[in-house]
Amino acid sequence: MHGYTVAYEREEIQFPVYVVCLIGACLGTIGIAIDNIVLIAIALLALGFGYYNYPLLETGKPRIGSGQYGVFAEGLGIVTWRSIKQIELITVDIRGSTNNELHITLEDPLDRALLVDWRRRPFYRFLMRLPWTISGNVIRIPLDVFDRPADEIMQSFTRMMTFYKH
Repeated sequence: MHGYTVAYEREEIQFPVYVVCLIGACLGTIGIAIDNIVLIAIALLALGFGYYNYPLLETGKPRIGSGQYGVFAEGLGIVTWRSIKQIELITVDIRGSTNNELHITLEDPLDRALLVDWRRRPFYRFLMRLPWTISGNVIRIPLDVFDRPADEIMQSFTRMMTFYKH
């Protein structure tokens, strides 16, 4: 897609995923060697966390963006500009930590708002992290895991919406 694209951050976000996978592999190996079901269960939980967060390791691949047809998000599709009512940058406080979220409010139901529907994914990617969630008619995208500042993403999306919607 041509336009403005954003990928996952390349630096500090990968480290915890690698560490948890390494711990899971070590615990699994020890659990199998000494035949301990508790260690194997903990290892499976750790490896499941790594599997869920595997997309964070695939840096450089566009996960969200905007272009002439609308806003796109991996695993969602392209939401047309005419279906977008409002784009807001929301600051969310979670346990003393401040996180930024992009809220895209839709005028139409999601099925009608999508120009291209990418919600059907291969089976092996079904349990992996997506860069968005939806509640009602609002698509929520947490921005702190991306390689661009939240303000820049918001400005680019609103600038493109203003240009292409009218």
